This record gives sequence, C-alpha cells and structure tokens, in this order.
Amino acid sequence: MAPYNYDRLSAEDNSFLLMETPCTPMHVASTQIFEIAPLRRDDGGVDFGAIKRRTASVLHRIPRYRQKLRWIPFENTPVWIDDEHFEIDYHLRHTSLPRPGSDDQLKKLSSRIMSQQLDRTRPLWEIWVVEGLDRDRFALISKIHHCMIDGIAGADISQILQSPTPEREIGEAPTYIPRPAPSGGELVRDSVLRTLSLPLRALRSFEAFRREAKDVREELRTRVDAIRKTVGMQIHRASPSPINGELSPHKVFDWLTMPLDDVKAVRRALSCTVNDVVLVVVTGALREFMLQRQVRPEELDFRVQTPVSVRQQEERGKLGNRVSTWTLSLPIGEPDPRKQLEAISPVTRELKSSRQALGVELMLTAMGEMPTALLSATMQAALGSMNTFITNVPGPQFPLYMLGAKMLSLYPQAPLLPGIGLATAVMSYNGQMCWGLNADPKLVPDLHAYVEMLRGSFERLAAAAGVTLGRVDAAGSGQRSDAASARKRTARRSAARPASQPTTSA
Repeated sequence: MAPYNYDRLSAEDNSFLLMETPCTPMHVASTQIFEIAPLRRDDGGVDFGAIKRRTASVLHRIPRYRQKLRWIPFENTPVWIDDEHFEIDYHLRHTSLPRPGSDDQLKKLSSRIMSQQLDRTRPLWEIWVVEGLDRDRFALISKIHHCMIDGIAGADISQILQSPTPEREIGEAPTYIPRPAPSGGELVRDSVLRTLSLPLRALRSFEAFRREAKDVREELRTRVDAIRKTVGMQIHRASPSPINGELSPHKVFDWLTMPLDDVKAVRRALSCTVNDVVLVVVTGALREFMLQRQVRPEELDFRVQTPVSVRQQEERGKLGNRVSTWTLSLPIGEPDPRKQLEAISPVTRELKSSRQALGVELMLTAMGEMPTALLSATMQAALGSMNTFITNVPGPQFPLYMLGAKMLSLYPQAPLLPGIGLATAVMSYNGQMCWGLNADPKLVPDLHAYVEMLRGSFERLAAAAGVTLGRVDAAGSGQRSDAASARKRTARRSAARPASQPTTSA
C-alpha cells in the first residue's frame, strides 16, 4: 500500500476546471432562506457560532470539503489531496444586510458572492450566513465548485448540512487527521504506470461489458448509434441569439416559486412529465423574450442542454459528477403552449429510449484518457451546440432545519458556461418548485422581466390544460391568490404584445 493518498479527478470533473475563467466561475450555488426564531440572538442577529459548530460536526461525512487540488507535474492533470492546513473560518463566513433587508437586497448579495471565483489553493466551497433579512428570516448562500458535485450530489449534501428534524443538539466533531500527500515525483510515477496499464484496463472493461450485456452485438450497436447522434448534434452549431455572446465578469440572480401541486396538476392534465412542463414553460418565456428583442423566434434553431443523472442508487451521497446530458431544440417559434408540448414530449421520450445520454457518458469516459490540452479543446468545441442550460433536480419533499430553524425556500444557481448568458436551475423542495435564474447583465439586463415571462408562460400552459392555479410567487411566500387575477394578467400581456411579427433576426 502506498504511504500517501490522493484521488484523481474524472474527465467530467476536470472539464469544469478547464472551462473556468474570470467571467465564468464554475461553481454551483444556492440561496437558502430560513426562519430565524430558534437561532435568534438577543441583539436580533443569528447565532453564527452555533451554525459553525454544527457545520464542523458533520464535515467528516463530506471528506471532499477538507481536500484541495494539486496538479500532476508535466501532465497538468488535477488530483484531490487532504488539506493539512484546513481552517473552517475561511469557508464559513458571516455578513448582514442593512435591516430590514429585502429579498431584492439578498438577490444582489447572492449575485456578488456568486460572481467571485473560489480560491483554488483551498478546498473549493464557501457558505455565507446572512442575517438582517426582513420577516424574521436569515439566509445561507452556499457555493461549491462544479468539479466537486452535480445537482443530485448537491441535494444529498443539503441533507447532511441540515437536518430533517428540528433537533438542536450539536454532535461532537471527530478529530481531523489529514492523510499524507504524494510528492510531485510520486504523482508522475503513478501517472506513467497508469498510462502503461491503459491497454490492460481497456481489456478488463471490455470483458466486464461482455459479462454484463445480454446481447453484446445489440448493445454495441446501441452505443455506436448513441455516439453518432451525440457527435452529429455537436457538429451543427446552434443559432446565434441575444442571450449568447461574450460574457462580462458580472452576474445577476433572481428566482421564482411555484406550488409543486400546481405543476403536478398540469403534468397530469397533459399526460407528460414534470421535466416536459419545465421545458414548455421555458420555451414560452424565451419566445416572449425573443419577441421583445425584435428577433423572429421561428427562424432560430434554439437548443437547450439539460443534465440527465446516471448516478446509481449505491452512489447516492458520493461527491463528483455522475451526469450525462440531453440536447434538444426548443420550439420557440410556436405560440401555442399545447403545440409546444406536442413538439417537446415526443423528443424527450425518444431521447430516453435512444439513450442519447449514453453517448455523452461514453464520450466522457473516453475523454478521461485525453491529454489536458485536447480535453480543453474538445469541451470548448461542444459549447457551440447549445444556447442555454436547464437543470431540474428533485429535492426533499419534507422540511429541512438548521438547528431547529426551518428552511423556507431553496433557490439553486447553475453556472454560466462560456458564451451562454442565461442558465436556469430548478429544484423541488417541500411542496415548492424553486426556480433560480443566473444571467450575465451584459446579455440579459432585464432578468426580472424574464422571471415574469416564466410566470406568464406557466399560467398560459395551465390555462391550456384547464388547471386552476394558486399563486406563482416570485418571493416564495407560498400564499394563494385568485386564479382569475392570474388569467387577467396573462390576457393583459397577450393584448399588449404587437400583432405583427418583428422584421429583424439575431
């Protein structure tokens, strides 16, 4: 056994490091809003010390939170090693809004924090405890580098850092003993041996494939076809659009909350999936956005990439990325939400049956043996095949607590990829569907207006399905409102839209 310990990053994990620039920080993030009552101090602030002790007590369950990156000399491939100088005070931070702080102020603070890159010389995560929020609330703003987690892993971590019960007891934190790290020479030697063993590892993988496949020939045909379709989609570039272009260093963040029961009612009425509902809502909002930009949406081949989890049940709770992707064109040229669904639903069913995600997974596996420079070039080339990014992650359908303080809402944030100025992240939590919108203000200076377009798009889809809605709430209050008022808002927006189509295109 080697006297040192390290973990090599997968090609998928490494790709998020390679894509990162000062204008495209590659961390996933979230803004979580809690009631303050159990953690309120006498001066009205939040008990930051208790939150720090609670976080420290569970870090042993998330080993990656105390590991940092190191690069193999010459090869420039990253590995994880234990951080012998780990200090929780660097990662857990305390700040305040000017009382009484509003949701808009919290969104602006989230935007500033999320715009800043994580320090690669330290473990790649931060949690900001934010007090001063009105209505007896406080917030946690968390950011974790995407090379550490995917959406499912992030949902699992939230259930470690928080608790499914309102318990207030803080467990004892085990003593942290970092494992020895390898020297540069040891990393180089291991890398050379790994390269020399590639033929043997490939043979073993093929033998394992033969044992597991029911029909080897049919499975090979399926995999080749999946790769062919994936490559074909990436060769043809998506249409240029107003949300695509060179990014600035700045980001804006906004959110929207929908009752999950309303979303499920629409899904049942239309006999589709929740993911189909999300895609149709985004399609309707993007169509309205393009019309306002004087762009003909029917002339665009507008493509969205959406992650598909390939994480097995036994991999739940483990860090790292275990996702593949679907890429599909959104019918933003179609004004009728039912016809939008009729265009989207068969495509998502075909993508599932054709196993397009398998093609991406196989390509990522092969990319694991590429030199770093070639891997970087391959990832950059693939970015031109999409216009935007949507992730939809199922979260816990029960309340989570931080030392007895109930989490009210959880708004996820997906990173912007190079050239893509708008990303949509959706997570369900405790009867809510929480939408987090991340955008570059250079390309989307009116993100709040786009949030209203999402609201209106969902209302139109629900009306087409014959579903009476509760309140679709941008503030996450969970209150109900009269459905007739929602339909009136939708009618006013439709009446205000110009009857003639715009004459210019992107």
